[in-house]
Amino acid sequence: MKTKHHGQMSESFLTAVFLSLSGGLQDAYTYLFRGKVFANAQTGNIVLLSSNIMDGQWDRVLHYLVPLCAFALGVLVAEKMRESFCNMQRLHWRQLVVLGEVLLLFIVGFLPQEQNLLANAIVSFSCAMQVQAFRKVNGYAFASTMCIGDLRSGVEAFCIWSKTHEPKVKDRMMRYFGIILLFAVGAGIGSMGAARLAGKTIWISCGLLLVSFALMFIREEIEENPAIEKNLAEIRQETREIDRTLKQELKEEREELHEELHEKLR
Repeated sequence: MKTKHHGQMSESFLTAVFLSLSGGLQDAYTYLFRGKVFANAQTGNIVLLSSNIMDGQWDRVLHYLVPLCAFALGVLVAEKMRESFCNMQRLHWRQLVVLGEVLLLFIVGFLPQEQNLLANAIVSFSCAMQVQAFRKVNGYAFASTMCIGDLRSGVEAFCIWSKTHEPKVKDRMMRYFGIILLFAVGAGIGSMGAARLAGKTIWISCGLLLVSFALMFIREEIEENPAIEKNLAEIRQETREIDRTLKQELKEEREELHEELHEKLR
């Protein structure tokens, strides 16, 4: 029976491309069209929330508090989905997250500006599910819905590469800066779309997410290639053998130490 491996299928750079474009678009959409609320950058929402509390503008407090709470809830839901659906065969649990995002964002496109509070809450919830579900690209930690962590990692990689000139470090650096650029491009698309398509701009994000959903199927088929399966099996076998060897060596060392201790005590 062929074993399916889903661990890396949603971590390709190509998948991250469309996730980052979508993340930038969502942030621009909520800030420019939905009342200057950040869908992803909850730090900004916390700053604005605190500022309104201090100024006594209580009518604006919910404006930022609700999306903040929705973001926290989205992280919780994504984690529960991982726990509940991590062993699915036909679909990866991250694909379910993407489908959920698409459905929610499609609904947001119908909401008038009088319901901006609800719209921002839904988009923040969706963004949180995405950032919790997609946390690596080619083995490197990344965020598709915000840039601060990617910028820090990219500059760190640049500092290392400037000293070592290692190709792998350069590749990591370029990927981080590429993701930041894509996020910016997505934000630009969101800005242009908000001026032309108004609330329906968010549907562009739905299209980008559906591309990511489809790409995960392609990655799955590649990873189930018999040659790769054989290599994975060999790696597992070697790992088990190394583990047994280490355990045996540790056991022998403990016995030797025990004998030496016993002799000293006599």
